[in-house]
Parts: sequence; structure tokens; C-alpha cells
Amino acid sequence: MDPAAVGALWREAAMSLATVGAPLLGALLLSGLVVGILQAATQVNDPAVSFLPRLGVTVAVAWMLGAWMAERMAGFLAHSIQRMSGRF
Repeated sequence: MDPAAVGALWREAAMSLATVGAPLLGALLLSGLVVGILQAATQVNDPAVSFLPRLGVTVAVAWMLGAWMAERMAGFLAHSIQRMSGRF
């Protein structure tokens, strides 16, 4: 593969990873912000109070969007293999 094709493949991989990871990271950011505000307002500083809601949000988002995430990554893998097989 020529360097331009490798660069394009890396760029496509980064975009696919960002697209798949953004909903999960966004949900974690939002839940962390809400829990942090609630902890500051109630002055409860127990680590379990911040961990358990984030764990629940992670599981819920992965359950709701897991099929879409897997489909997106499988599509990228198939496209990448198809692109690489034509180059060798």
C-alpha cells in the first residue's frame, strides 16, 4: 500500500472510532457532571455515589447502542479488508 492509502485508512479508522465512541463518552460526561453537581449540593463525597450512576449509564448506553456500534465497526473492518485486498 502506498503511504497516501495508509494515511487515508488511518484517518477513516479515527473517524469511525470517534463516531462510535462519542455517544458513550458524551453520556458519561453528562452523567458525571450531573452527579458532581448533586454531590456538591448535598456534600456527599462517597466514591460509590459517583461510580454507580456512571456504571449504570455505561451499561444502558452500551445496551441501547451496542448493535449500532458493532455494525459500524464491522462495516469499517469489511471496508478496510476490501481496500487492502485490492492493493496487494
